[in-house]
Amino acid sequence: MFYREAGDYKKSYAEDSQTFPLKLDRYAYYALLLVAFLVVPFVINDYWAAAVLIPFLIWSIAALGLNILTGYCGQVSLGTGGFMAVGAYASYKLMTSFPELNILIIVLLSGVITAGVGVIFGLPSLRIKGFYLAVATLAAQFFLIWLFNKVPWFYNYSASGQITSPKREMFGFEVTGPSASAEAKYLFILVLVVGLAWVARNLTRGRIGRSWMAIRDMDIAAEIIGVNPLKTKLVAFAVSSFYIGIAGALFFSVYLGAVEVGEAFGILKSFLVLFMIIIGGLGSILGSFIGAAFLVIMPVMLKNIMVGYFGWPIDLAAQTELVIIGFLIMLTLILEPHGVAQLWRFIKQKLRLWPFPH
Repeated sequence: MFYREAGDYKKSYAEDSQTFPLKLDRYAYYALLLVAFLVVPFVINDYWAAAVLIPFLIWSIAALGLNILTGYCGQVSLGTGGFMAVGAYASYKLMTSFPELNILIIVLLSGVITAGVGVIFGLPSLRIKGFYLAVATLAAQFFLIWLFNKVPWFYNYSASGQITSPKREMFGFEVTGPSASAEAKYLFILVLVVGLAWVARNLTRGRIGRSWMAIRDMDIAAEIIGVNPLKTKLVAFAVSSFYIGIAGALFFSVYLGAVEVGEAFGILKSFLVLFMIIIGGLGSILGSFIGAAFLVIMPVMLKNIMVGYFGWPIDLAAQTELVIIGFLIMLTLILEPHGVAQLWRFIKQKLRLWPFPH
């Protein structure tokens, strides 16, 4: 077999503990980045960008954020849609109030604002956990949606209540607005995804990540050995909300261009991101991307097959699509409760030791 550890020597602790200790994994990762940056922008069309690639990248950021909070720190949250709405409306207010501000700074500031809101709603996690914390974050979801619907200042007193993204450029290319090209949108979001994934990977492998996992596994024991539960949980809520706020800002400004908060960031979006990390794998950076790919690409494939190939009515195809996706989710959780990422790690371990027993 070609997937071997023999002959792949490590000369330092840093080499042995790197994210991709095997050369084949590193080469595959570099090849994937090269294809994503140098090949995909020249071959995609508007349909593939709008239906698959851009939604996949944005939902991957949201899944990363929720996985940090739920997968690594063990704090259940059902308010992802509400926090995405905070990021979207923060970016809208920044874009309309500061027209000369760079779009990258606007997106990052939207994440910072959402992080502050996340810390506020994360305060109940200091006294409650599990199902009760899920209910508290669900209340945050409904409160935030209500707030953005009922306070006209957030949508600049628009008669329709809809917010629309102004035109913004990055390095001379439009990335928001109706005339922005699919390639510019894709590359702008891809750069953010790669940077945020790198930051998340380093955070989860360092002291902060180990504190999160200690709280997740046994909070009382973690506090005994010196982990501050107050600081650790609030940092997890802040970092998670930062990622989710960036996803919401991109979802509004770059992807949709115009949204109504009730339709774009409802409770279904919170469950969608939760399903992503459950299917992909809790406590896994790779699992966030796998789950996002599963729930973004699978519906598009099923719709194209049922409507485009078999000629089914659109409403029947939509209902059948929900049934099939629900069945696949149940099948995945039955066969591998720890997610597809765990299954992938198991397969790689088998390949590394084959033909010897494991």
